[in-house]
Amino acid sequence: MRRIKNARIVMVFGHDVAVAAFAWSMAFLLRFNFSIPENYVHNMLQTLLWVVPLQALIFWRFGLYRGMWRFASLPDLKRILVAVGISALMVPVVLLMMQQTQVVVPRSVLALDPLLLVLFMGGSRFAYRSWKEHRLYGLMEAQGKPVLIMGAGDAAAMLTKELARNHDWQVVGLLDDQVAFRDRQIHGVRVLGTLEELPEWAQRNGVMHVIIAMPSATHAERRRALDICAAAGIETLTVPSFDDLVSGRVSISQVRRVEVEDLLGRDPVELDDAGLHELIGSEVVMVTGAGGSIGSELCRQIARYQPEMLVLFELNEYALYRLEQEFRETLPQLRIVCVIGDVKNASRVSGVLHRYRPSVVFHAAAYKHVPLMEWGNVSEALANNVVGTHTLATACKAAGVEKVVLISTDKAVNPTNVMGASKRLAELVCQGLQDPLGTRFVMVRFGNVLGSSGSVIPKFREQIAKGGPLTVTHPEVTRYFMSIPEASQLVLQAGLMGKGGEIFVLDMGEPIKIAHLAKEMIRLSGFEDGEIKIVYTGLRPGEKLYEELLADDEQSLPTPHAKLRIARARTADAEWVSGLLRWVSAAVAMDEHAVKEDLKLWVEEYAGDVNGIANRPVTAPASVTLH
Repeated sequence: MRRIKNARIVMVFGHDVAVAAFAWSMAFLLRFNFSIPENYVHNMLQTLLWVVPLQALIFWRFGLYRGMWRFASLPDLKRILVAVGISALMVPVVLLMMQQTQVVVPRSVLALDPLLLVLFMGGSRFAYRSWKEHRLYGLMEAQGKPVLIMGAGDAAAMLTKELARNHDWQVVGLLDDQVAFRDRQIHGVRVLGTLEELPEWAQRNGVMHVIIAMPSATHAERRRALDICAAAGIETLTVPSFDDLVSGRVSISQVRRVEVEDLLGRDPVELDDAGLHELIGSEVVMVTGAGGSIGSELCRQIARYQPEMLVLFELNEYALYRLEQEFRETLPQLRIVCVIGDVKNASRVSGVLHRYRPSVVFHAAAYKHVPLMEWGNVSEALANNVVGTHTLATACKAAGVEKVVLISTDKAVNPTNVMGASKRLAELVCQGLQDPLGTRFVMVRFGNVLGSSGSVIPKFREQIAKGGPLTVTHPEVTRYFMSIPEASQLVLQAGLMGKGGEIFVLDMGEPIKIAHLAKEMIRLSGFEDGEIKIVYTGLRPGEKLYEELLADDEQSLPTPHAKLRIARARTADAEWVSGLLRWVSAAVAMDEHAVKEDLKLWVEEYAGDVNGIANRPVTAPASVTLH
């Protein structure tokens, strides 16, 4: 193989030497209109003996033979331009030094030669690539399934180019709403019309598949495209999200089926990158609960800002191992420290903080499952979410941590369950420990995140895979949804903006009915209405029909960021926190009914199910098929 490679390099080098000789001769021919005077023929041949070797040496030194003609591209052309430009400067210099030899070279020849070199050297490379690609992929175009691409921007251009090499698809046209794009061509594929004209063009070309290549478009624009495809009855695929493309985790050619996350997704978050680089860049950052859905995504987002070290604190060994392997593979240059530990273990937490000295700590470790925490695990919910938060917060103050960001929840607003009440107490603990100087505590509330562990979407996917039924607690139950990357990005932004003691509330957008979500997932999975049943099971212990975020003008204050507000909520002091911790310690030995009764004294807005009788729907039958 090495001999073959060397032989190819010799052939390419020989080609360029021949081209250099031909270009120098052609420059003389063009200068004298293909009738060179005899004395200039002598000059041409005499200079040819040293011009060509000089140019060949320059070509070699500038690495023109490291690439492959089959993949010739703009970088190769740039190298040719630089090498030819240097040779165009060197030839006159040598001629100036040889003036005593009476060799005369017309100035027009010195100007024509580099132009011809670029034309012949660049042209031959791109001609070879064009021939090779036609030979390799030309037959495939006729074999692939015809497909239309929605969008005519950068993503669509890259996708068109990638699919030209894929035998599975044949791109027959592009659709875009910009009138100026109509009848233009991208990589040989014509822009046929607007998105609304999809049914017409699909019928003309026998298209049964369409790919939406609009990753940077607004959510409203992407949703409109999905609706057009659904109305046309065409199977819809899409390119990876903008976040995934930027991160480098996937390529544009990895098209996939449309998922429910695409329907619920929102516009990209605008971040203060400069401020976040200042907060995180070249600093030690620690994340508790690093192996969880939110914790792990926080780590990925933090890694973008190049911290000096990222400390991953997690109790679940397997979750921590998976995250470690991910970072070792995708970001081997990132310094990470994997720490197994429990936030309730004061000596462990203190030891880790004093050893690694983080400047920012994101506290995502918590018990979050509402029904599991409601009965039988009340004391553990309080211990982990309240005592664990206090243990971490006091250790951070002692270690001189600059800022602690607590991940809270919308269920802390007027809580009807133990989990929500425990997270509200965690907020109060942080506020009670806030001093004018020293560690600053910032709390961030948000609702459900798409695809998180315990989320309804993975559960629905499993149920659809089994053929149903899909279980929904109540036909009117609604929830706010946000993607994990968006939630994590807003947590970082809130952490940057927080001065200490604030509770930030994320703009969660419009609430979604879970029953409607179930219906959409059934449709996206390729089933018709009625093929998979939806069964209503009744509200679970501690569940609400509607979640609250305190995001209106009366109960929250605006911030400079459009998607962040500050909640107006009562605060606590250090003495109150001390009393709370004494009660939590005593609650371990108390009956759970009694704990819930006392919980109302500490969280005034708590309205939990003290008697153990969960609210159940009175209007929904036990089993309903959604049509």
